[in-house]
This record gives sequence, structure tokens and C-alpha cells, in this order.
Amino acid sequence: MKKNYPRNMIGYGSKTPIIKWPNSAKLALQIVLNYEEGSENCVLHGDNHSETFLSEIVGAQPIKGRHINMESFYEFGSRRGFWRLHELFQEKKIPITIFGVGMAL
Repeated sequence: MKKNYPRNMIGYGSKTPIIKWPNSAKLALQIVLNYEEGSENCVLHGDNHSETFLSEIVGAQPIKGRHINMESFYEFGSRRGFWRLHELFQEKKIPITIFGVGMAL
């Protein structure tokens, strides 16, 4: 690898810094919720076919019309999955980051 490579691939190396977290915490945890429903391939969006790759249907084949099963997988996240997690994090006062795709919002 070139010495002037623009990315730092070594990090701290063998010189780990001493880190002091608030309240003497031993762990810093970041929760990111991916809210991506509506971003999948779908003929309703002008795509040639419904989603085939990012699904629970192994080996799904593209079909020319709407793939209701595929749409249902994605819709669960926006109709119920997100809201269950949102309610839980609100109740427990756990701050999270949401990575939201425009169509989902």
C-alpha cells in the first residue's frame, strides 16, 4: 500500500487512548433504525419489475406486474414494525438515529 494512501487503515494501532465516558460507562452504543420501505423496486414507481434481490424470497424472479407478496414484506415495516420500535424507544427514553429513505417518510 502506498504511504500517501488517503484512508487511515491502522487507527490507534497499539496505542489505545484512555477514554472516559460520562457516568463511567463502559460502552457507548448507537442505535440506527433503517426505515427504507417504499424504496424497493416496484412497478408502481415506474420500475420494470418488483424487487427480487432484497427480500425474504430466496431466488425471487422478476415479474412484469405487481408482486403483492414482495410489497407486503416491505409494507409491514412502515405499517407496524417501525411503530413498535418507535413506541419502545420512546417509552424507554432511548435516543436513536433514523436512516430514512424519502419514500418511507
